[in-house]
Amino acid sequence: YQWAITIGLFLAAIVNNATQNRQDHSSYRIPIGIQFAWAFILAVGMSMLPESPRWLIKRGRDAEAAHSLARLTGTTPDDQVVATDLADIRANLEEERRINSSSYIDCFRWGEPNKICFRVVTGMALQAWQQLTGVNFIFYYGTSFFKNSGIKNSFLISVATNVVNVGMTVPGIWGVERFGRRRLLLIGAVGMCICEFIVAITGVSVSTSNLAGQKVLIACV
Repeated sequence: YQWAITIGLFLAAIVNNATQNRQDHSSYRIPIGIQFAWAFILAVGMSMLPESPRWLIKRGRDAEAAHSLARLTGTTPDDQVVATDLADIRANLEEERRINSSSYIDCFRWGEPNKICFRVVTGMALQAWQQLTGVNFIFYYGTSFFKNSGIKNSFLISVATNVVNVGMTVPGIWGVERFGRRRLLLIGAVGMCICEFIVAITGVSVSTSNLAGQKVLIACV
């Protein structure tokens, strides 16, 4: 999923670079218009998706659940794998009914043995800090940022940063299983923090005509 996002950003950077020298409205209409194609594909795909097997079983529509699961697994509704999975779903639903229903407020209760609130807040904080690192600023306004920093080929630099983004997602996919999420998060956060301070210091203290300063800026981004 993350790799698909980075590839999308990379393709957007290529399109922006290809249309930057157009002297009419097509310079921005083409990049915006292309996005509608993917939105259309997504909308059509979502309208054709079947309901989940769990949702169907919960409402007593077992035959439809079998067809939905068979379509998902590429088998037939009477396949043993489908029957086993449906039995697991039913067992989970029964267990949920046995321990009574829960509400969203349970996500924020303190003092629970499994620290649900702590987990929820941690997840929310991680998502917030992910945005507060400024990554979206670089990908959405990077060309303006690089240009104001004195870099001439700002669009090409934006393409280059996206190439790194796509490429480094692959070892990230591997590393998250090899080293664990927590270790990658902590080490990566320290590395990002150092680079962000260097970018900030370079941006305010080095002249826009300083070639070495520009290279440092690009490298740390």
